[in-house]
Amino acid sequence: MQAMRRLVRVLVVLGVAVTASAQAPTAAPTTPTTPATPAAPATPAAPAPTAGTSNITGVLEKRGQFTTFIRLLKSTGVASQIDNQLSNNGNGLTVFAPTDNAFTSLPSGTLNSLSDQDKNALVQYHVVSTAIPMSQFDTVSNPLRTQAGSASPGEYPLNVTSEGQQVNISTGVVNATVNNAVYSGDNLQVYEVDKVLLPLKLFGAPQAPAPAPLAPAKKKGKTPASVADSPEAEASPDATTSLAATRVTGGGGLAAALALAGVWWAL
Repeated sequence: MQAMRRLVRVLVVLGVAVTASAQAPTAAPTTPTTPATPAAPATPAAPAPTAGTSNITGVLEKRGQFTTFIRLLKSTGVASQIDNQLSNNGNGLTVFAPTDNAFTSLPSGTLNSLSDQDKNALVQYHVVSTAIPMSQFDTVSNPLRTQAGSASPGEYPLNVTSEGQQVNISTGVVNATVNNAVYSGDNLQVYEVDKVLLPLKLFGAPQAPAPAPLAPAKKKGKTPASVADSPEAEASPDATTSLAATRVTGGGGLAAALALAGVWWAL
């Protein structure tokens, strides 16, 4: 009987073992690992374009109303000069751009009367060698010096006044108004102006010629005092004759009186 119980126990243990073995997950076969391929080095991103790389004619062409000024910028070579300065000038630039209407308002033949050198100076007169934001016009020191040359009186002075949002420019020849900002960057400020800025050096009133020296006054002949003070000097010829006759007549009367006195005494 005991042997029977032991046999049952053994069979139960074996059954449990077989069941547990059937339920256990089968391990997946291992595969050899492949070494990871090293990642390619990241390509540095291209630097973002800055305002210094802006092309002045491209900025103006986008607005579509600066055809004449763009033509002058290109023909005088100032456009290339500005682009080079934007890359190398840490202070930046300010450009006052007259509209086509501003050039149309000029008297006929104004631009044609200028030499190539004068046209270059005219365009340079619209460029200031520092970037001036709209909010800083009330802090600038007048007169501004432009790239045309000296700001001395009669040369290329440029005076700017600001009241609130309105900015006015005076050249000594014309008064212009800044209408709005065409472009605003870190080192380039472009403003639209309603008139062409005409410098005194090129369009100032011509100086009047110096007056001729006066001819020395002719000296009048001096009359001797004895003659000038003499009554006869001022008398007419007729008066002089009458006076002489009077003197003769007076002398004869005195002689006759003396003769009569002598006759009376003798008696």
